[in-house]
Amino acid sequence: MSAARSESQLTNAMILCIGTTPATQRVMIFRELIIDSVNRASTTLEGAAGKAINVAKVLKALGEHPVATGFLGGDRGASILALLEAKRIDSDFVTVAARTRECITVIDKSSGEQTELVEESQPVAGAAYKKLIHLIRRHVHGCRAVVMSGTITPGGPVDFYKRCTHIARQAGALTVVDAQGVALIESLHARPGLVKPNRAELTATVGRKLPTQSAVIRAMRELHELGAERVVVTAGKDPALAFDGQKCWRIISSQVRAVNPIGSGDAFTAALVWRLVLGEDLGEACRWASASGAANALGAMPGEVNRQDVERLRRKARAEQIL
Repeated sequence: MSAARSESQLTNAMILCIGTTPATQRVMIFRELIIDSVNRASTTLEGAAGKAINVAKVLKALGEHPVATGFLGGDRGASILALLEAKRIDSDFVTVAARTRECITVIDKSSGEQTELVEESQPVAGAAYKKLIHLIRRHVHGCRAVVMSGTITPGGPVDFYKRCTHIARQAGALTVVDAQGVALIESLHARPGLVKPNRAELTATVGRKLPTQSAVIRAMRELHELGAERVVVTAGKDPALAFDGQKCWRIISSQVRAVNPIGSGDAFTAALVWRLVLGEDLGEACRWASASGAANALGAMPGEVNRQDVERLRRKARAEQIL
């Protein structure tokens, strides 16, 4: 394991969290959900979400200094700003005409099932991307890491994450891309420090089925050869795989009784960045990441973890070197 820097040394180091499609988040909990019937929620929670915002929320809970950026619009955008301010998470968003989307999670306590209803984001003007790039250039200096998460707005530049990666690398920051498809492939031209698709996203990116662990590892090697320094692939409650160009690990997390696993991939990303910034090797960082993903599933609202849960679950997580 490489020598890790102490957390106190990095207290003031920012981590920039970029995402163009944030969302207001509503979680509705039902004792029993009956389709084609009137259902009354026993509990309704409101929050801010979207992949980049989830990453920022988890980083804050882990003691880091995240700065969230992207596009916000309308009353929902204002609501997200207020929610981030209440959590003391710094942000600098570009205001756009398009109303920020909403996502609704429906939890059926009787079956333990979760259903996610996702509103698609709206297009934004090209000028808004220019403003966002300007904000990123302004904030990137002094950042330890830049995390790019989620889909690009409809019609947005497919090379956006490539441009962000290039800017961040020039500033000496760790670059992490959590995306899929063309946006991910394009980013590889700028040689990101790490890419983290989930298994379904990796399948969509390489354009073929990945039925076995060996098939997933071959696809991870392809992304590495195309420019990714390190590749991590999550698979829900199943083991994640991590490849640093030489070694490969299978990451086995502790099993928990999930309340809502949505957002666990973002919690994984946040803790992974946190530990890599501290200087840990990929296998050990992934142990913390898997614990963070499991901790996220313990709560109802995506992207909200308790650090004590992360530390407890990390002790049960395993990183097995397989190559």
